[in-house]
Amino acid sequence: MPDETDDELYLRAGALQQARRFAEAAEIYQRLANRALTLRLAVNLGVCLGELGEHRRAIGYLERAARHSPGQQPVRRALAGAYAEAGAIGPAEREFRAALDLDPRDKTTQLAFAGFCLSLGRYAEAWPLFDARVELNPGVIPPVAAGFPEWRGEPVEGRSVLVWVEQGFGDKIQMARFTNTLKARGAARVVLGCNPPLTHLFTTLAGADELVTVALGQAVEVDPCDYWTRYFSLPARLGVTLETLPAEPYLSAPPDRLAHWRGFGDGARIGLAWKASPTGFNAANKGLPDDLARRLLGAGAVSLQPEDTGAADFADTAAIIAGLDLVISIDTSLAHLAGAMGKPCWTLLPQIHCDWRWLRGRSDCPWYPTMRLYRQTAPRDWTQTVEQVIADLAADGLGPGLGAP
Repeated sequence: MPDETDDELYLRAGALQQARRFAEAAEIYQRLANRALTLRLAVNLGVCLGELGEHRRAIGYLERAARHSPGQQPVRRALAGAYAEAGAIGPAEREFRAALDLDPRDKTTQLAFAGFCLSLGRYAEAWPLFDARVELNPGVIPPVAAGFPEWRGEPVEGRSVLVWVEQGFGDKIQMARFTNTLKARGAARVVLGCNPPLTHLFTTLAGADELVTVALGQAVEVDPCDYWTRYFSLPARLGVTLETLPAEPYLSAPPDRLAHWRGFGDGARIGLAWKASPTGFNAANKGLPDDLARRLLGAGAVSLQPEDTGAADFADTAAIIAGLDLVISIDTSLAHLAGAMGKPCWTLLPQIHCDWRWLRGRSDCPWYPTMRLYRQTAPRDWTQTVEQVIADLAADGLGPGLGAP
């Protein structure tokens, strides 16, 4: 079989990159770059290295690309993202602003800069830019065809507001708190769209007067309201900052489910969620390896994975959590649920693409005061993080006997 040409190698690397097989793609890009470094090679190699957590090398290639083509917005945006991942805040902001100067209307850059600002707690600056998500992600942010206007922050006293679905379960759990804020501002009726697994849980949400259950891809008729909005538009329209963030518990287990799940796990005190949805954001970096999960399951802890508990929906999971002393979870919807219930929760965060909502460099979480954050110390290596959790369990009297199998 004849050797592949450089063009064929580049196409194969691109296919591997699209399939998120970044190590294999980077190896091919590196071979090609060693022969002749082009702009497209520098950018793609830099992006792949960043996805592998090799920040210094990623920045090196992307800086070379930016020096070569300073007027290329995607290059400046990629370099900004690499700086942000590496924690180089000043250079990241410089490059984001340079990218926006090249095209202030570019939605991809707006959304990337919004996430950067949110991770720094600069909410007032970030929320308006975050609206770019709607146009960029129609698959998870369905369009709204309503005969009444979108809410832009007008007074809601005596008015009715429809809050419509977007994004994942954890996102909805996190943002559902703002229905209480709408009611506190005098809204006469708050109608909340939600997916079937959340419906029974959201009956405990004080701020929602009516729930509209809608399955993925389903179209439903909704009674007219004065305004409509989306979950993640609420903090912008409400002017939410870190200082005004409502953080008291706002969800609980429905009473009928509490009775059903009483005694789950033979009186276990700790629950563990360690598997990420394979289709969720950053799934490859969020989950714990099974061998490390077994260490945390070693002394009385129980699995909270739905396939192990038999929970049919989030109301069931809430009832299970209600009977625990502590939840340990990766960055998943279960962590949001525990936090929204006011349950102590230790959340394990990946180093690569750590989500903006957990901010930077903090072990506490303003969104959930009962949450403690454990940050991965090396890309894709959870060993030290799990060791710290085990040590803290022992120190808190929650985990005697936890350790190596």
